Amino acid sequence: MPISAEHVADLDRRHLWHPFTQQQGWVDEDFPIIERAQDTTLYDTEGNAYIDGVSSLWCNVHGHRHPTIDAAIADQLGRVAHTTMLGLSHAPAARLAERLVALAPAGLSRVFFSDNGSTACEIALKMAYQWHHQRGEWWRSGFVCLQSSYHGDTLGSVSVGGIELFHALYRPLLFDAWQARPGDAAHLRSLLAEHGERCAAVIVEPLVQGAAGMLLAPPGYLRAVRELCDEFGVLLICDEVATGFGRTGTLFASEQCDLRPDLLVVGKGLTAGYLPMSATVTRGSVFDAFLGPDLSERTLYHGHSYSGNALAAAVALRHLELLDAWSVLDTVRTRSDELRALLVDRVAPHPAVADVRLCGLMGGVELAPPHAGMRWGRRVCAGAVDRGVLLRPVGDVVVLMPPLTVTSAELHRMVQALTAALDEVVA
Repeated sequence: MPISAEHVADLDRRHLWHPFTQQQGWVDEDFPIIERAQDTTLYDTEGNAYIDGVSSLWCNVHGHRHPTIDAAIADQLGRVAHTTMLGLSHAPAARLAERLVALAPAGLSRVFFSDNGSTACEIALKMAYQWHHQRGEWWRSGFVCLQSSYHGDTLGSVSVGGIELFHALYRPLLFDAWQARPGDAAHLRSLLAEHGERCAAVIVEPLVQGAAGMLLAPPGYLRAVRELCDEFGVLLICDEVATGFGRTGTLFASEQCDLRPDLLVVGKGLTAGYLPMSATVTRGSVFDAFLGPDLSERTLYHGHSYSGNALAAAVALRHLELLDAWSVLDTVRTRSDELRALLVDRVAPHPAVADVRLCGLMGGVELAPPHAGMRWGRRVCAGAVDRGVLLRPVGDVVVLMPPLTVTSAELHRMVQALTAALDEVVA
């Protein structure tokens, strides 16, 4: 039975706890209540339309209510929605694993499914530690991450996180991690020279550190990371939860720097933004170290209730087919060039803007407020929402991450709304 928008808002304010949100102020805010969606547009209960400028938290690939993806869900629902992967298997998960191995960087051959990026990163960390342990190197229990890194919100993933606002409180609960300066291979070398014997793996977001404010890696840096991992005998984990599945212009960002990880973490766009699913993809040599007798200490004792969910796997398979059928990667590169030109022409010169960063359709506009605490990021995004473009900031960086099927006209509308919001906040 339908309920009014006012009732929904009241229920929200009384019962919901929103992520990354200070709830004390939330109860006094107005917010869109989304009722439906189509393509790259969200519609609220008042009939207002919003371009989904953040791909519903960086997840959506082909737009909303894509008929081919919807049909894949309906087809799988006619068979089975979910079964455990403990002692069973099913075609969607097996076929998806095969497809991911075929598409992933060379050398990766085994897929462990979970349900979100944080858990997939956590699994990679546990695999890396246990791999060393089973080789007799039990002392390798630390990790190297990048400063301002973000790999999720479970405790293991927080341990390799470097955003103080999010992570500082939980330090007493976490394991050791050393933070390398992004883009500085010499600093990474010095950390590994000092701590390498205790280090299990280095974890990086290839090309773009998303939650850090869309920070871009300099040319050649990630290749140097791989070489240093080899030199010091540590594994390399590439977290492509945000950068994977075409977002940077290639299927995986690792491809653009000829980077071959030992473990690859994917999520968000894996199901085109439809259903929760993630995966940790490993080298055969990592997998082989876990082989042994039943109930032995070599087993990876880790799992999730919805691992390999059949509905999500069916959606992911159809989504990967569409990437080829629709030449989505070519579209991303074309739209990225258009967006870059618009940002350089209309946004970069604005007095409220300190920097513009873009890789594929993964961009950030860093603002330059004259004083701390002015919340320009929040205010600019609120102004864009008022103009029909849904944006969210990371601090004072406005994130631009529309679905990969965004049109040229929609990019122009996004930038127009952004510049108007910038004018408003300066005024």
